[in-house]
Amino acid sequence: MNGDIKCKHIMIKNWRLVMDGRMHRFPLRILGTPHISEAGCRQILSPRIQAATLMAQHRTQTTKAVIFDLGGVVVPSPLAAFLEYERKLGLPKGSISRTVVESGDSGAWNRLERGELTLSEFADKFTEDVSARAGKRADMSGLLTYIGNGLTTPHQSIIDAVKSLRIEGLKTALLTNNWAMEGEGPNRIMDRDLFDVIVESSKVGTRKPERRIYEICLQQLDVKPEESVFLDDLGVNLKAAKAMGIRTIKVTDPDKAVLDLEREVGGLCLRRFVDGTTTVPEHLRIPMDRLETFFNQKLNLHSTEPPVLRCFQHGQSNPTYYVYYAGQHLVLRKKPPGKLLPSAHAVEREFKVMNAVGQFGVPIPKMYGLCEDSSVIGTPFYIMEYCKGRIFKSLHLPGMTYQERRDIYFAMADTLCKIHQVDISKAGLDDYGKKGGYLKRNIVRWSKQYEASKTEEIEAMNKLMDWLPKHLPEREAVTIAHGDFRLDNLIFHPTKPEVIGVLDWELSTIGDPITDLCTCLLNYYMPANFPMITSFQNMDVASLGIPSVQEFMDIYCQRMGIPSIPSWDFYVAFALFRFAAIIQGVYKRAISGQGSAPNSKLVGEFVLCIICICTLGQGSAPNSKLVGEFAKLMAEEGWKIASNSNLRPTVSMAGGGIQLGNTGGKRNYSTSSEGAVNQMTVSPKGLSPRAKNLYDKVKDFIEKEIKPAESEVMEFYRQEQNCWKVCPTVNRLKEKAKAAGLWNLFLPKEADPEMKLGAGLTNLEYAFMCEEMGKVPLSSEIFNCQAPDTGNMEVLVRYGSEQQKRQWLTPLLNGEMKSCFGMTEPKVASSDATNIESSITRERDHYVINGHKWWTSGALHPNCKICIFMGKTDKSAATHRQQSMILVPMDAPGVKIVRPLSVFGYLDNPAGHAEVIFENVKVPLDNMLLGEGRGFEIAQGRLGPGRIHHCMRLIGNTERAMELMLERTQNRVAFGKPLAAQGTIQQDVAKSRVEIEQTRLLVLKAAHMMDNYGNKVAAPEIAMIKVAAPNMALRVIDRAIQAHGGGGLSEDFILAGMFSWARVLRLADGPDEVHLRSISRQEYRKYNLSKL
Repeated sequence: MNGDIKCKHIMIKNWRLVMDGRMHRFPLRILGTPHISEAGCRQILSPRIQAATLMAQHRTQTTKAVIFDLGGVVVPSPLAAFLEYERKLGLPKGSISRTVVESGDSGAWNRLERGELTLSEFADKFTEDVSARAGKRADMSGLLTYIGNGLTTPHQSIIDAVKSLRIEGLKTALLTNNWAMEGEGPNRIMDRDLFDVIVESSKVGTRKPERRIYEICLQQLDVKPEESVFLDDLGVNLKAAKAMGIRTIKVTDPDKAVLDLEREVGGLCLRRFVDGTTTVPEHLRIPMDRLETFFNQKLNLHSTEPPVLRCFQHGQSNPTYYVYYAGQHLVLRKKPPGKLLPSAHAVEREFKVMNAVGQFGVPIPKMYGLCEDSSVIGTPFYIMEYCKGRIFKSLHLPGMTYQERRDIYFAMADTLCKIHQVDISKAGLDDYGKKGGYLKRNIVRWSKQYEASKTEEIEAMNKLMDWLPKHLPEREAVTIAHGDFRLDNLIFHPTKPEVIGVLDWELSTIGDPITDLCTCLLNYYMPANFPMITSFQNMDVASLGIPSVQEFMDIYCQRMGIPSIPSWDFYVAFALFRFAAIIQGVYKRAISGQGSAPNSKLVGEFVLCIICICTLGQGSAPNSKLVGEFAKLMAEEGWKIASNSNLRPTVSMAGGGIQLGNTGGKRNYSTSSEGAVNQMTVSPKGLSPRAKNLYDKVKDFIEKEIKPAESEVMEFYRQEQNCWKVCPTVNRLKEKAKAAGLWNLFLPKEADPEMKLGAGLTNLEYAFMCEEMGKVPLSSEIFNCQAPDTGNMEVLVRYGSEQQKRQWLTPLLNGEMKSCFGMTEPKVASSDATNIESSITRERDHYVINGHKWWTSGALHPNCKICIFMGKTDKSAATHRQQSMILVPMDAPGVKIVRPLSVFGYLDNPAGHAEVIFENVKVPLDNMLLGEGRGFEIAQGRLGPGRIHHCMRLIGNTERAMELMLERTQNRVAFGKPLAAQGTIQQDVAKSRVEIEQTRLLVLKAAHMMDNYGNKVAAPEIAMIKVAAPNMALRVIDRAIQAHGGGGLSEDFILAGMFSWARVLRLADGPDEVHLRSISRQEYRKYNLSKL
């Protein structure tokens, strides 16, 4: 265990049990259960647990409460402040303390502590009394403030003792002589929740050593005098308490007083408190002299004080201790005592893997050493650093913001990827487990362990043991597998969403990484009323910022650079099966006295009571038969998933798990749940009848309607006065296309499965239509398929709220308005989007936008009404969580178009590319897309389809260029023969055809990948086409220009315009260099993974 709190237990502070007619605190340490939900705890209070409670309290039965004085015990004594204040005023030493004592009960000091004087009355009276005794004027008006300033830091050893007492089930009280002063007293010094009872003299009208104040304290604690211990620094106060039968400890040194208190409470450890730890129970005691010798000889740690040990409460796994020695905060983890199940609790393996992976970027505590000699403390053990941080015991992360929760879960995904990316050989872990066959071995292993620990037949377990081996993925990834990767096994930085430690490596091995991924998402699959594990089934986790299963999987797959996971049902069923088997083993150890945590046997009792009430509705004493009911819940959930799965038994199909290695260097993709993927269509003839019919209509409309009007539209825009107007011919053609049903063809089927918004085409089907549109560039606008509107509409479909869709998406889909996209900035290298400097600042009920953008395509169109603007909402967040996207109306005050930008002299009117200033632009909070910090997520979702569109249109551009070149070269004669007869021209034509066909196939493959595996999996292919298509187009169009001579450079032909646009796309979709870097990284990753 590491961290402040180990989250396999839940701490209920205010439960009390009625036993023998009296109220008793429920010891916190009996409430530990694996990953238990608070709701589950609150349902159970059985006679068996009450009996267990009495057992837990047996050791401290003579002490039920400890009472602490404030000044002189919890905080330094005020006597030192008296002396300093006397020196400050030049008074004789002891003037103040003598005045307090000699004035007696009627003196100003004692009356102040009983609440009989106000502060001003006290100042006047006490000044008079001290002055009389000192023989000079002594202003006491600042004394109380002076004292208060010196009492702000409590003794840590006393605070540790208080916390330790409470976690052991004892009550604590603060009994203080004080005065009523705003901002002073216990509130200012410490958390009042440290104490069950606080008795302040100024509030109860009586003070120590008066008997009444002790009676009030005992009454509120509900204990007898002999059941309590009182700590004070003044003998007169202790004498009065002792006369009542209260045991007392005189405090002269806080550290020594804690040692005295430990003896009074039966040997409980009250030093060096760490959240989630208790006194080491008897059956887990360690020989301290041998441990100290190990520290001295093996770790070169030396101290005059013996080690302080505390036991972490959590779990049924390996006993884990907090150790303080020689100024070092350490953790000791060992095997449990007793006979163990086969191959369980191998702390040697834990140490080996943690020590290894920590050198490869996995966040691991510093490892000090391993001792395999059982003669030292009874079993092998290892020592590591204690990491102070946050461990989240509640998986829905209460008290956090939407973005904070999201950041925590994404950090969890990042950490999992780091584990799975460790090079096994370089880490020296080739012998850590068998490579391959992990799933099959574990099904056999957990089946055997379940059989060894079961108490009755569970039909669902039998069915799973039959189903799982028959549906094994044919190929498995081979990586380091943690084996128990969950949020509550991670230590997070105290303030940042950053994992600083991964714990509990007991089940780690070389195995299939998807089992880890499934384990950390198991909460999504638990029954809603399951008593022991928090379930997300009836929880709106999306509104909290917690990613869905699919989002988490997408992030994982993207960062691992792998396809999606078609055999997910298998992994979920396997995880539930394994957990059911583990729980049986946990209980078996608990009832046989082998449980490691101090509350292990009680965990078994608690689990049984939960089953009794939650699953059987009985109140009878639990028995072994009921254990099966608990495992049965897990097994039945697993069988429900397995029996409803579409997975076919494994025969020879290539489906199943993702391939990270052992694939002979080949990539294997499969997303169909049945292991089959549609063949890639390579020509329009292979389209489905519906898509082919639509393709024919598009091609026919272009040939008959748009192409004949092309010259007319070009002529319209050659007129200077028409530069930023909409050509009437374009509007006419758009209405005609809309009436023919040739509208919004771009929207992919996966984003619009019911075809309510578009034509319902796949990316591959639409690619062929895009090629036809590229032959006549005007066509995209006519079909409402033009950039950047297509990308912006997809963003709104995928990520927009219902309000945003009504206000902006519907008019865009209807062709009633235009949009633009504001990302690139002139002052930074925008190819790295993390450089963006524009800001989006929240102020009360709106956001304020400031930024300088350029190449904002579409901004100059007269109908442009909305901009999707990318800027930073939180510059302190993780690098890719700083950016957000927000909708900015173009007519909002502060939006200023500076100028149009030309490309080789072309303005691309009427949409254009603008330089735009956004200065203190205010937009409503509702305009934020998806949520703050999710700009990169949106950008990634926006990237894929638009790239296919551009690239296929470029294929169309090159086909048009080829057509013009063939026509030109056959009709022009040079040096006595047609140009077409020239060898160089023939070579240019041949090269162009080869390059067009190559690029088309690559683009079609990317579209096919997107349709079958998703945009993230297709990322390498998308990057390839973004490089290949524009460069190919430039070469082909350049050859056509060359064949046209000077005419090719003019506006008499369309070639110069197409060339300029192809050149733009080497930058507009990200510079080639970025894509090439991405492709290169993918290649190295594939190569290295193939060697695993």
